[in-house]
Amino acid sequence: MKATLHFGARALVVLLTLAMATTTLAERKKLDSVIAIVEDDVILESQLDARVRTVVSRLNAQGTRMPPREILEERVLEQLVTDAIQLQRAEQMGIRISDNELNDTMQNIAARNNMTLAQFESQLAQEGLTYREAREQIRREMLISRVQQRQVDNRVRVTEREVENFMAASAGQESSGVEYQLAHILVAVDDFNDDAEVTEAREKAESLLDAIEGGRDFREVAVAESDASNALEGGVMGWRPESQLPSLVADVAPQLEVGEPSEVLRSGSGFHIVTVLDKRGGDETMVEQTRARHILIRPTDTVSDTKAEQRIGEIYQQLQEGTDFAALAREVSDDPVSGSDGGNLGWVSKGQMVPAFETALEEAEVGELKGPFRSRFGWHILEVLERRQKDIGGELKEAEARQSLYRRKYEVELQTWLREVRDEAYVEFKTDELSDDGQS
Repeated sequence: MKATLHFGARALVVLLTLAMATTTLAERKKLDSVIAIVEDDVILESQLDARVRTVVSRLNAQGTRMPPREILEERVLEQLVTDAIQLQRAEQMGIRISDNELNDTMQNIAARNNMTLAQFESQLAQEGLTYREAREQIRREMLISRVQQRQVDNRVRVTEREVENFMAASAGQESSGVEYQLAHILVAVDDFNDDAEVTEAREKAESLLDAIEGGRDFREVAVAESDASNALEGGVMGWRPESQLPSLVADVAPQLEVGEPSEVLRSGSGFHIVTVLDKRGGDETMVEQTRARHILIRPTDTVSDTKAEQRIGEIYQQLQEGTDFAALAREVSDDPVSGSDGGNLGWVSKGQMVPAFETALEEAEVGELKGPFRSRFGWHILEVLERRQKDIGGELKEAEARQSLYRRKYEVELQTWLREVRDEAYVEFKTDELSDDGQS
């Protein structure tokens, strides 16, 4: 920002004012100094401080002990760099999050925490965040998720033979109904042909395992040392049915006691340590299924996300005015399979659909139009036709197997893609504590 100063009879006052302003600007610059250049963007010290506060609040809520401050700042800064790269990719790809969609997401987050929006805003304030800051952070996370889905999804393919083999191999596990809350630590290896790198990574993983077995908190170690994308969440992977455990730990997790770390495990991305944070279930045999239909408008190279959102809004208005759902789905839906059948999806069970679609299914009442809402496939409107309780059968098991295989492959490909975009990006650190050669 440039300003033009005019000196006159009150030059002394102006000079004094200018001196004070210069001091203030210098202090502001110090507070908001650039600590990293990432392609066409910069990361400010204030951004790092804000993200550290958020991570500290989350880890405190989990009961995770903190690593040393300088290590935490270094890890958070690297996450900010990766986020900045992905957000620039989102802008280049024309991905947008509308205010309406963001408002719906904030409402859903509050509802999942059994809060009103006012209570949610109050809770955020107690954690040192304004509602506006939280809202923009959610917007960024949604953009990053969209970029990842669009870039990684086309790398993942699940074949019928893989599904058959998976179901045959896990036939005994699927009947248990046990779910595991997992956490993991990754020591990444970029080149397994580099013996020195492999040895160094294995020794580091074994050293981390010794520390955990010696009493160091698993999630604290993950925050400080893991190379996985969920490191700053303490390595927590969430709840997984036994039939959907990652292949790396499918035979390991059921043998672990809660809180017990695994031995060092090797995969194509590096060396891992896994632990079971909790277990639940084992008795359920019935599942709720929902019969629904939907209309999809998919963004393409010629149809931007904004135009797709506008189009689905027009379709929703037509449905509210009484246009036949099935006829409209046949005419306009970009899902060729369901569209040709009037949008019919048949009976679906929990875990079969992508998260955004599953959330909409759960929230919709029978006979209610739900939408428009966004998933990684595009913009949807759905209608729930009926619900039922059904004993788990072969069709459901096949769908679970397919979803499990997809998630396993997606996680591997996501880590690979993140390393690729990080290696390709121009990154220059400006802090004394962190150094970089400027091309990393």
